[in-house]
Amino acid sequence: MSDSTFTRRDLVRIALAVTAAGGAIDTLSAQHVHEMAAADKAATGGVYKPKAFNEHEYHTLQRLAELIVPADDVSPSALESGACEFIDLLSSNNTELAAKYTGGIAWLDREMKRRYEAKFVDAKPEQQTAMLDLIAFRKTAAETPELSAGVEFFRWARMMVVDGFYTSKIGIKDVGYMGNTAVAKFEVAQEVIDYVMKRSPV
Repeated sequence: MSDSTFTRRDLVRIALAVTAAGGAIDTLSAQHVHEMAAADKAATGGVYKPKAFNEHEYHTLQRLAELIVPADDVSPSALESGACEFIDLLSSNNTELAAKYTGGIAWLDREMKRRYEAKFVDAKPEQQTAMLDLIAFRKTAAETPELSAGVEFFRWARMMVVDGFYTSKIGIKDVGYMGNTAVAKFEVAQEVIDYVMKRSPV
């Protein structure tokens, strides 16, 4: 599929596949989504206009992206990579995927207000990270059932933010990908796995 033949129908297909695969997306499809998001952004004067989420939901997603893959001395954050545009564009073509985010953000705001009397984006940074620490691990769902919805939401958000980041131009540069080379056997080097785990602190 060339860039010139990539259509909205292809985007719907990819969005459906992402949900069916539990949030996973292949690299080529992800890069096509990034290209379409960039084209949409360019068409509106360089400012991306969310399609699946309202202003508050999108702002919350942006803050989550900053916390999941923050900027460091090597590269910008997931927010600057276009990860949020990536998620919004996919969600705008799949109501099930969109519902995972809108429902998850609503849950997150309710829990934050119960604990800190503020929605997630309005809370102090240390309160935001404390909340994410509570829902960052699947074992929490078994140990604290009332947090299970938050655990599931954050699993999706983290996975897709990381996918969005590492399939973007910024993310590809971040890991030093130099292009395809012939290999006898494909193996993910342990240092790459360690790097990705270290890069995302939550």
